[in-house]
Amino acid sequence: MRHRIAGGQLNRTSAHRIAMRRNLAAALFEHETISTTLQKAKHVKSFIEKLITVAKKGNLAARRRALAMLPNHDIVQEVDGRIEKKGTIIGKLFSEIAPRYLDRTGGYTRIIKLAKRRLGDNGQLVLLQLVGQETTGETEQKSSKKKASKKKAAKKAKAEQAEEKQKPEEKKNE
Repeated sequence: MRHRIAGGQLNRTSAHRIAMRRNLAAALFEHETISTTLQKAKHVKSFIEKLITVAKKGNLAARRRALAMLPNHDIVQEVDGRIEKKGTIIGKLFSEIAPRYLDRTGGYTRIIKLAKRRLGDNGQLVLLQLVGQETTGETEQKSSKKKASKKKAAKKAKAEQAEEKQKPEEKKNE
């Protein structure tokens, strides 16, 4: 029986599952969005959220716990045909990603289902993303502009009604 056993096997040995989970988490922290299958995304989501929660503490013990759970690969980028080192995954997790979520108690990732499926085995593809200001900021700005314009229109309408009421009163006084 499978009582109280969390996570799926994903047709892999335990060592392969652990390596896959670490590599997916490292790729997500490096790129902040990755494309994978739905089952893998659900499997790695809790691992990623626990890592971010550990990183929010920011002390030496938290850094050592994160190093034990993640590979500390270098983040490299190609610039003008040369490969430059931009930092490490653990460094980015503690310096950029964790401070972003200090006021948030959980829910650091989102899974977005894609319409296309994988060619080889017809697996459901999804985007696994870190929740951030990049997409929510644009929608908040758009919605706040709409709200602001509605509020301004309502204020203008009230002001015009008040002026119309004052005009007949002024005529009566004359």
